[in-house]
Amino acid sequence: MAIKTEIQYAKVDDLYLDPLNPRLGRGQTGPKVLQSKVLDLMKDWALEELAISFIESGFWPHEAVLVVKEQLYGKPSLVVIEGNRRLAALKYLQMAVDGTTKDKKWIELIKQAKPNAKLFNRVPYIEVDSRKDVSAFLGFRHVTGIKEWRPAEKAEYIAKLIEEEKLSYAEVMRKIGSKTPTVRQNYISYNLLLQMEDQQGISVEHVEDRFSVLFLSLRTDGVQKYLNIDVNAEPNAAARPVPKDHLQNLQKFALWLFGSEDKPPVVKDSRQVDQFGRILESPKAVEYLERTERPIFEMAYQLAGGDEPEVVRLIDQAADNIEAALSRAHRYAKSKKLRTATLRLGEDTMQIMSLFPGMRDEVVGSE
Repeated sequence: MAIKTEIQYAKVDDLYLDPLNPRLGRGQTGPKVLQSKVLDLMKDWALEELAISFIESGFWPHEAVLVVKEQLYGKPSLVVIEGNRRLAALKYLQMAVDGTTKDKKWIELIKQAKPNAKLFNRVPYIEVDSRKDVSAFLGFRHVTGIKEWRPAEKAEYIAKLIEEEKLSYAEVMRKIGSKTPTVRQNYISYNLLLQMEDQQGISVEHVEDRFSVLFLSLRTDGVQKYLNIDVNAEPNAAARPVPKDHLQNLQKFALWLFGSEDKPPVVKDSRQVDQFGRILESPKAVEYLERTERPIFEMAYQLAGGDEPEVVRLIDQAADNIEAALSRAHRYAKSKKLRTATLRLGEDTMQIMSLFPGMRDEVVGSE
């Protein structure tokens, strides 16, 4: 890996935030995105915590940012590939000192303690030859490591490794320290997001906000069959996961799972994802979702027979309780309370047995 070991120093103004940083979000990145826009997109990244640390302790050399020299805005520039939060905190801090920001929290911050001027003149950095040289470090640190990106950001990064560096799933796995099935599922999930973006009526912002739900849904047989997705597809076959004849299903799937501007999602909790997969396996439940203006998850699940295990569990539990009571009930044969409870049990038992023709005769015959 071509990462130099020598620590160099630069002024804050000579270092550039990375406009290609995946954390900025899809549609927000690109070589033409201005530094002011990048800085604005990063304003809610808890930068104040870093700024306070810089004011109190300075910028330690062992926290040097990683920089690549490349063309940016038509000129050679030092672009920070790793350490953008640190640089953004310094830039906001410098703006507060120079009086070029009206942000009250930053103005208040420097009133409490003024930073040393050296802070903005000697920012430690280590130069790398290219973005590829640092991709393994970034992958481990942000995809599987201690400073994790959001799920959609991880998936986008994995997709870039596969498409731009032409890596296989196994090679990406070794590069970022993840598992091959996880890499594959991230790649397919991200391409599924891109397909949704091409469809009318799908609010991709909602999908990105709940990307982990999309990722989890691909584990279920119901989702795989409903969208006709091959979750074991190699990269060249996974670029467009949903075939053309299932794109209408993709639109419905996105609406039910993520909602729209005027409709809430049917699946409101990630814990319901497996149950949603079962719903999609039931033609009766899917027909209910399609015809109903505002379908209810619980109703769809019942139509799919999803609550059968719970009903069986309740009956088994009741039988266990009766068996436990039988060993002691004879002691209270004259109890009015026990008689009333037994009458209720008998009526309920007769009613549920009526669901199964001939069961009453089976029970009587076994006595």
